[in-house]
Amino acid sequence: MTHDDFLGLKRFPALDGVRAVAALLVVFFHYGGPGFLQGWLGVQIFFVLSGFLITTLLLREHARNGRISLARFYRRRAFRILPMYFVVLFVTAVGLLIAGQLWQNPLGRDFPLYLVFFNEFGHGGAYGQSWSLGVEQKFYLVWPLLAFVLLPRWRPWVTVGLMTLALAVVPFTVSSDPKGWPVHYFTVLVGCAVALLMNNRRGFALLRPFMVPWVIVLFIGVHLAVPLVSSALDGAIPGFVSVVPIYAVAAGLTLPALLAPGLPQRLLSARPMVWLGERSYSIYLVQSIAHSAVLLSGASGLLMAVLTSLVAIGIADLCHRFVELPMIERGRSRTRDVVQRDLTGV
Repeated sequence: MTHDDFLGLKRFPALDGVRAVAALLVVFFHYGGPGFLQGWLGVQIFFVLSGFLITTLLLREHARNGRISLARFYRRRAFRILPMYFVVLFVTAVGLLIAGQLWQNPLGRDFPLYLVFFNEFGHGGAYGQSWSLGVEQKFYLVWPLLAFVLLPRWRPWVTVGLMTLALAVVPFTVSSDPKGWPVHYFTVLVGCAVALLMNNRRGFALLRPFMVPWVIVLFIGVHLAVPLVSSALDGAIPGFVSVVPIYAVAAGLTLPALLAPGLPQRLLSARPMVWLGERSYSIYLVQSIAHSAVLLSGASGLLMAVLTSLVAIGIADLCHRFVELPMIERGRSRTRDVVQRDLTGV
C-alpha cells in the first residue's frame, strides 16, 4: 500500500473487526472467560483506535477545508456517544433501584460522577465498565482544540509533550485503590501519533515495514505475555500501569498491518466481523445488563462468558438499530458531514 492509497481509503473495515474482538475480550474477561485473554487490554485497543480514527478524521477535514470546525466535531461526538451512554446508565440505575440495590451499589454512590463523565474516579459497580468513556470524553474535548486550533503547527510536539506528561504524572495518581488514570491518555495519544505518521509521507515510509502479516503474530505474543509481565512488576506501582505503555505502542504499530491488504485485513473485514464491530460500543455498554439476565440461568465459568456475550450482542443489535443509528443520522443531518461515516462506518 502506498501513501496515496492510504489517503484514498474511505473506510477502514478491518478496524470494525478489531473493535468486535476488543469488545468481546472485555465481556469474556469480566464474566468467566479464560484469564489469558486479559480482556482489560481490549479497552487499551479501543483507546488506540479512538486516537487514530479521530486524528485521521481531523487531519482529513483540515486538508480538505484548511481548518476544522470544532462545533461540527463536538456535535458529531455528542450524537454518537451520549444517547446510548445515558440510555444504558439510566436503565441500569432504574433496574438497581427496583431491586432495592442502587444505594448499596457503587453506581448509586458515584452517580454524579457518571453524569459528568468522571467515571474513572468511581469505584466500579454495575456500570463500572463505562470508566473508559470518562477518559475518552475528555480526550475528545481537549485534543482537537489543542492540536488543531490553538497549536496546529506544533502538533507533533504537542503529541510528544502530552505523552511524556501522561507518563510523568502516573506515579502521583496511584494509591491503595489503584487508578493510574493518566496512563490511559498515553494509550489514546499513541493512536494519535500513528495517525500523524500515517498521514505524513515521510512518516508513512517509517511505518511501511510494519505493513506485513507477521506483525499481528508478534502483537498476539505481546498480548499473551502481558499477564506474566504484569504479575512480575506488580508492586508499588500496579503491574497494569507498568505494562500499558508497552502494550499501547505494540497495538499502535500493529495498525499499519491491519490497514494494508493481506490476510489479517481480509479476515477482520469479513461481514460478520464488521457487523459485530458496528455494535461494539453497545456490546461494551450493555454487558452488565446481559450478565444480570444470564444469572437467572445459573450458568458459570466459560458458559457464563459465552451466554453473556450472546445476550449482549442481541441487546446491542436492538440498541444499534433503535438508538445509535437514528441519533447518528440526526447528527449527520445537522453537520452535513459524511467523512465520519466514510472512515469509521458510524
